[in-house]
Amino acid sequence: MDATPRAEVLRAELMRRAARDQRVRTSTPPTSLSPLTALRFLWVDDRNTAWLDRVVRRTGWPGIALVGPAAAHAAWLLAQHADRRRRTQRRFLLAMREAAGRGDADRKDLAYLEDRVRVNAGRPQRYGTQYGLTAAGFGPRPIEDPDGLDARRAEVGLPPIGDHDAAPRRHPTV
Repeated sequence: MDATPRAEVLRAELMRRAARDQRVRTSTPPTSLSPLTALRFLWVDDRNTAWLDRVVRRTGWPGIALVGPAAAHAAWLLAQHADRRRRTQRRFLLAMREAAGRGDADRKDLAYLEDRVRVNAGRPQRYGTQYGLTAAGFGPRPIEDPDGLDARRAEVGLPPIGDHDAAPRRHPTV
C-alpha cells in the first residue's frame, strides 16, 4: 500500500464516500422508499460517480497497492452504484478488470461489477450476483450458461449459488 500523502487523501475520501453511500441506503427500509429518499440515492450516486470518474481518468483504478483493500473495495462500491452513467460504469469495469489482472483488485468485486454492467446492458449475467423482481418473484436476473455458473463463481472466489441463496439476507446495498 502506497503511503504518500496523495494516497492517504484518496483512501480517506473513498472511505468517506462509501460510508455516505451506505448510510443513505440503510437509512430507510426498501419497502418504504420515499421520493425524497430516492432523490438522496440519486444525488449521492451521481456525485460519487462523477468524482470516481475524475480519479480513474487521472490515476487509473484506485487499487489495493495504492489505497489498501478496504478503500479499493470502497471504489468498487461507488462503481457498482454508477448505474445512471452506464458508459462511465463500463469504463470503471475496464479499469478494474485491468487492475484485477495484475492482482490489484478483488476478483469477487470485479465479478459483481461485471454482472451489474451486463444486466444494465440487457445481457445475461455471468456470476449470478444481481437479483431483482422476475416473473417468478425475487431472484437472480437471467444468467448466461447456468450449468457453468458454480464453476465461474469458484474461479473468482464466490460460493456456490445454492450456498449464497441459503445464507440469511441483509439489506441489499449492492
